[in-house]
Amino acid sequence: MPKNIQQIIANSSLSQPPISEIGGQDGQSDRQCHGVWYDAVLFVPALLFVVYMALNAKKNLEKLRNRRSYVMISYYALLWLASGLNLAWCSLQSWQCATGKEVAWNLLSLLTTSGLLCLEISLVGFLLQESYASGLEALARTFTISGIIVGVDMLLKAIYVFGFGVPLFDDVGSTHRMKWGLWIIHKLLLTAVYGFILFVHFSKWREKLPPRPAFYNYVAIMFSVNAIALVGCGLAAIGLGFGIWLYNLTVICYHSLYLPFLYVTFLADFFQEEDFLLDNAYYSEMRDAGFFDADWD
Repeated sequence: MPKNIQQIIANSSLSQPPISEIGGQDGQSDRQCHGVWYDAVLFVPALLFVVYMALNAKKNLEKLRNRRSYVMISYYALLWLASGLNLAWCSLQSWQCATGKEVAWNLLSLLTTSGLLCLEISLVGFLLQESYASGLEALARTFTISGIIVGVDMLLKAIYVFGFGVPLFDDVGSTHRMKWGLWIIHKLLLTAVYGFILFVHFSKWREKLPPRPAFYNYVAIMFSVNAIALVGCGLAAIGLGFGIWLYNLTVICYHSLYLPFLYVTFLADFFQEEDFLLDNAYYSEMRDAGFFDADWD
């Protein structure tokens, strides 16, 4: 009988808000199941975005074929890959509670987070280079750097999850200090990168950055989201339940809104506007950013 009770406890699932909660005998929290509303808030936006992408796929592919931008073609393919992984992750939340699905859930979570991280890094890499619209050399350099960073990140997470059994992708209590410590490092690095870009933008070296106000709005929002997630991880690490709630809130926002936000900010104009109107839009952004002020001096 004690063996059966321990097995039930080990296969339980933990989150905010939980459907059921079973405490472990060693004083640590076990996994809990999410509620239906939590799953719906994740799944519905992810599904709607994939449907929207599918409905516009023919027109978008025609636009990519006509403009022959290697960067945009690769970026669009990466967006589709990340969207598919994100939809699978959002729709299979029940795997956290299912017996025997631990390995499958960790693998899916690892692939999804790595795909989204690759998209983030590649986006910043694309936009920080002058040859944003084309260029095989810029494309190769961007994917080499992002591939190395994502590969190292993926390897470290896999070692901790599958090697040391750290519940990195399970909703566990704040007593799992190692989990929160790893997420603190992860969020701290992302916050530092976005914060540095904002610092350069408001400094005398802003001419070295791309003249696109939309890019800095994106960076400011991503800086805020990662900073909030960092605070949540820090609070969770010291045992505050509010920190877990705050971190879960950023997870919901990231997985349900990040991809649509990215598409609207950077790709909508590329796919909807004609070449002449798109050039005028870019010129207007450069003018609004003050990059032509020197011409009047």
